[in-house]
Amino acid sequence: MGRCNGRCTLVGFCCLQLVAALERQIFDFLGYQWAPILANFLHIMAVILGIFGTIQYRSRYLMMYAVWLVLWVGWNAFIICFYLEVGRLSQDRDFIMTFNTSLHRSWWMENGPGCLVTPVLNSQLAPEDHHVITVSGCLLDYQYIEVVSSATQIFLALFGFVYACYVSKVFLEEEDSFDFIGGFDSYGYQAPQKTSHLQLQPLYT
Repeated sequence: MGRCNGRCTLVGFCCLQLVAALERQIFDFLGYQWAPILANFLHIMAVILGIFGTIQYRSRYLMMYAVWLVLWVGWNAFIICFYLEVGRLSQDRDFIMTFNTSLHRSWWMENGPGCLVTPVLNSQLAPEDHHVITVSGCLLDYQYIEVVSSATQIFLALFGFVYACYVSKVFLEEEDSFDFIGGFDSYGYQAPQKTSHLQLQPLYT
């Protein structure tokens, strides 16, 4: 029963990670942020691998899932530092998130709660095929929305890592204790007893 509880909890965390990653992927697509889109895609694949490994009792898949979660925590920590402009990181460097293919940033920058977007006409700052806008009145700035999203991903990843290690350990212990030849422990095996020789006598009709 305890083993089932661990597996069910891990599957539950994986499902939460999957929903959170899909939600994040949608908004990153709307913002044309190609680096997060690629990272989210790899994360979704890793979570699906973790679910499959949990259901199919594959400890190797769970180990791969756990290793990816370590990388995923590092990536989200970088996202938090990027939007808070920790150290030399700056949001003015668009190529970090968009591979220098567009000027778009977070989708929440223009569509956050309470945000009022005002276009600036005839601005000399805008390149060709782009426009300048001013955003005001936001109840929560877009960088803090991105930070909360990344912090949620880290929270789910930490719990997923702990349960992945636990369930993987349980699977390995079961594989070591199982006798693949007879299906039973060697202590329960009994050698066949020798039968005594019987004398054969002719049968008369």
